[in-house]
This record gives sequence, C-alpha cells and structure tokens, in this order.
Amino acid sequence: MQSDYLEYDAIGLAELVQRREVSARELLDTAIARAEAANPAINSIVLKDYDAARKRALRIEAGGNGVDALAQGPLAGVPFLVKDLGVAVAGLRMTLGSRHYRHYVPTADAPVVERFRAAGLNLFGKTSASELGQMPYTEPELFGPCRNPWNLDHTPGGSSGGAAASVAAGIVPLAHASDGGGSIRIPASCCGLFGLKPSRTNQPPSDVPPSPGGLGVDLAVSRSVRDSALMLDLLAGDPARAPGAPGTFLAAAREPLDGGKPLAVAFITDPLFADALSPDVRDALDDAAALLASLGHNVEPVKLNVDFAAAREAFLMLWSVVAEKYVLEADTITGTKPRRQDFEIATWAMAHIGRKLGEQALPAALETQQRITTQVADLMTRFDVILCATLAAPPVKIGELKPTPSERMQMRAVTAMPVEALMRKLLTESANKAFAWAGCTELFNMTGQPSMSVPLAWNARGLPIGVQFAAREGNDALLLRLAAQLEAARPWFGRRPPLLMARA
Repeated sequence: MQSDYLEYDAIGLAELVQRREVSARELLDTAIARAEAANPAINSIVLKDYDAARKRALRIEAGGNGVDALAQGPLAGVPFLVKDLGVAVAGLRMTLGSRHYRHYVPTADAPVVERFRAAGLNLFGKTSASELGQMPYTEPELFGPCRNPWNLDHTPGGSSGGAAASVAAGIVPLAHASDGGGSIRIPASCCGLFGLKPSRTNQPPSDVPPSPGGLGVDLAVSRSVRDSALMLDLLAGDPARAPGAPGTFLAAAREPLDGGKPLAVAFITDPLFADALSPDVRDALDDAAALLASLGHNVEPVKLNVDFAAAREAFLMLWSVVAEKYVLEADTITGTKPRRQDFEIATWAMAHIGRKLGEQALPAALETQQRITTQVADLMTRFDVILCATLAAPPVKIGELKPTPSERMQMRAVTAMPVEALMRKLLTESANKAFAWAGCTELFNMTGQPSMSVPLAWNARGLPIGVQFAAREGNDALLLRLAAQLEAARPWFGRRPPLLMARA
C-alpha cells in the first residue's frame, strides 16, 4: 500500500476499504510508517495514539458485515489526525500548544470529534498548533517549530500548521483544522492544499460557549475538494442523508456551476489587513483572474471600501478577550492557577490586554464587526464571489515572526505595569508585524462568510501560494462548485513536496 497510498484522497481510500481491496489496518500501518519517517523532520504530530487506532482498525474490519456502526461510516478506516487545540478527544491530552495545559486530559469527546468518529475516521494522533492558536505560524515553545514539507526552513503557517504539514507530507489525505482568523486557509496556502473555512452557520452544536464575535469554525485541510465537501456534510449536514445525495455539499462539489452561468467575481487587490502584496502574490492573483476569465466568468476589479484600521483594531480586541479566558481564567478549565512561566510571553501579554481593555472596548469592537459585515454584504449583492489574496507573501522562514528580545521586554513591561496607552501601542505594533504577512484572512472571520484558499500557484523557489475566494454567508456550496471547477482546470493533487516523499 505504501506505493499507492498517495494516489488516493480520503474518499478514494474509504472506497478501497469498502471494496475490501485494502484493510483498515493496512491503511493505518501505512499512515504510521509515513508519520514515523516524516515527523522527525517536520515535527507536525505532537501526540501519538497508535495502539487505540490499531484496535479501531480491527473493529472496522470485523464490522464490515454491518454489526459495528464504526465500520459503516463514509470514511471508515481512513487514518486521521486532530488538531491539538479547541476540540476535546476523550482520554487524550489537549495542550493547546501551551505548557499550562500539558497535563489537561478531557473526559469526553467534543461534538466535532463525535462526528469524526461516526464517519469512521481512525484518529491516531494530534497535530501541533501555535499556543492557543494566537499566531499565524506554528512554533510553540512547548513542542518547537513545525516545518513546511515544501521547504524545511519555512513555516507551514498556523495555527493549524501541524495539520497542513501532515497532509502535505502524505501522512494523511486530510486532517482536522480550525479557523478563527485564517488558521485553515493560511496553512493551506503555505502547504499547497485546499482549505475551506465554512460559514459560521455551518457548524455542529458545540459544548463550548461561543467566543465574542463568533470568529472560529472547524473543518479540515485536504488534498482534494471533494474531501473537504464531504467533511462539511459530516459536520454540518443531516447525518441521515447519504453521502453525495442531492442537496449535500459533496453533491455540490460534483455539480457544474449553475448550468454554466458565469459568476460575477469581485477582484480585490487591496492587501486587506496587510500592508502590501508581494510580487509573487500579485502574479498569483493576476493568473487566477485570467484563469477565471478563461473559464467564462466575469472578473471586475473592485475596491473594498472598508475601514481596515478599525477592522484590525476590532479583530484584535475580540482576539484578546478570548486569550484572557484561556490564559488568565485557565483554572476554570484545568483546575490549576495560571502562572506566567507556563505561557509564552506574547500570549500572556495578549491576555492581559484583554483583561485591561476588553470590558470597555468590546461593545465598540462588536459594533465595528457588524458595520463591516453589512458593508461586505452590500458588495455581495452585486457579486457572487470575491477573489483576493490568502497571504501577502509566500511562506516566511521559521522564526521570522517570533517576538524579538526588545519586543519580549515590552510585553513583560506591559503585563507588569498595565497602562492602557502602552498596551494599545504594543497591540498595534505586534499586530502590524503579523498582519504584514497574514492579514488577508481575518476579514471573513469577522463577517462569517465562507472563504477558501485554493492552491493555484507555486513561486520560482517552489513554495506554494494559495488564492482566496469568498462567497455570501451560507453559500458554501457555490465555493465548492467553483473550487471543483478550478481543480479540474488546474489540477494540484499530484504535486508533492520534493523533500519528504522519498523518506516514506
């Protein structure tokens, strides 16, 4: 199976299991072998649960006659990895990339994980994420940096960097990812994968109270559009409806775009929250616009008249309030009082900003979010889809965005002396550094719209560059139809990183 494993996406592997051309145990053994070969180089998997997965594989094989529901799921036997952040897996440590949570073991599965299990996915490990998902790169101090299979000196993005690196390295065909500010789309862009952030309305019930602004969603990074479509059905659809039945997202990914009717595409070259787009990204955008035009769509350059400075400030305030909950109120989750030495200084500082400024600034941030959502919705009355950048530049090098010694000193100072003016200054400066590279995705978390990064370009150095598309909230099916059309016109499934394929 080793030689054939990469030729199939998750749906393809599940079909092999269903036809008994390969066993669930053989698939798992292949995935584990690939993990053991690749992980020393990319550091993407931070927890292994091989023995339990082997037992599940045997259950799946034995239950093929219908006696075990686990074996009847549409992805039964497909090896799978869950992000070590946000969703609980019963009996498995969930560190959130943080020293404080390194001994925290949830006792029940999150609803998202329940649906993964019902689909028959065989979870055998957890993937690295930035601490509390705070950064658009994956370099937690607890585990060390996760690396990009396309070039080990570069980041796979974040916060779902471990998930994307694992898929790009061919360990699994798809992996769980979540997105509160770009954490599906950023690593998908960095690793040459497809990444859909679904509408916030297309999520299963959650056992976690919603965060202010409703920024976060769960889905996956994948090598094929249809895999992500099926995953969205599994998380948001009717469990009783057969995979690919009319009206499902998987069916949408197989359907032509409205009988061939051209889409009205708003082509936005503004850098959104970023400062400027690099030449590589501009070239990728221009190429994507030309590709859309060649497919018959109407592409119109548009200026997005949004106050991006206000939007950035509002997003950061929402983000800091979430940090406060998981850092300064961590004892409500773990039962252990939070200590400075158990969190990275940037996370600790963000939490203190949330505590100092959040109560006063949160209402204004939510009001700004609503105003921007209305502005973008008005634009979407004229257009079907937005085309814009996923990232302002190709993947940056490991360590490039980490706080400098001077910045760390400032962060320590503002937590020791929480002066509002100094906190606002630090927040702005830190944000400018991250947004300069990863400032093109957060807008659609604020508006709740579905958006996706599609791997349409690689630069001269062989680094992937994703292109972002967004649609009206709730119109995820349209994006999947468009993604399938782009996948057929510019196939990416066979592109593999040169560095790691020979290892496994």
